[in-house]
Amino acid sequence: MKTFSPSAEEAAAAREWWVVDAAGQTLGRLASEIAKILRGKHKPTFSPHLDAGDFVVVTNCEKILVTGDKLDTVRYYRHSRYPGGLKSRTMREQLDRFPDRVLMAAVKGMMPKTKLGRAQMKKLRIYPGGEHPHEAQQPKVLDL
Repeated sequence: MKTFSPSAEEAAAAREWWVVDAAGQTLGRLASEIAKILRGKHKPTFSPHLDAGDFVVVTNCEKILVTGDKLDTVRYYRHSRYPGGLKSRTMREQLDRFPDRVLMAAVKGMMPKTKLGRAQMKKLRIYPGGEHPHEAQQPKVLDL
């Protein structure tokens, strides 16, 4: 019996859309589930060299939960590319200003650091509120 290996076209044709409500979810546990779906590890036809994952739409990301004192100890850094241009924010400040970037950074850290991982990250859509513009794709609700 031969091992089944899907082609890139077959993997792209089998993509689905999922919508996740992040309200009341813990950041790391939610990010790992999202990363699993983006990679396609939930499918029996998973192939580590193919982009066989699904699209994920996350709503209510400003209502995400964090345990411990991470709100004040975790820092997000960015650099302006000028000398002395390093700036940082705590997780609390980042959640107040850009709540989608906190979840995006958590999921990005769980994805492969290759071209394939960057392509899979493009299938993630994060919205701070409860509304999203992807109703035409008829996303299924993912209960975590």
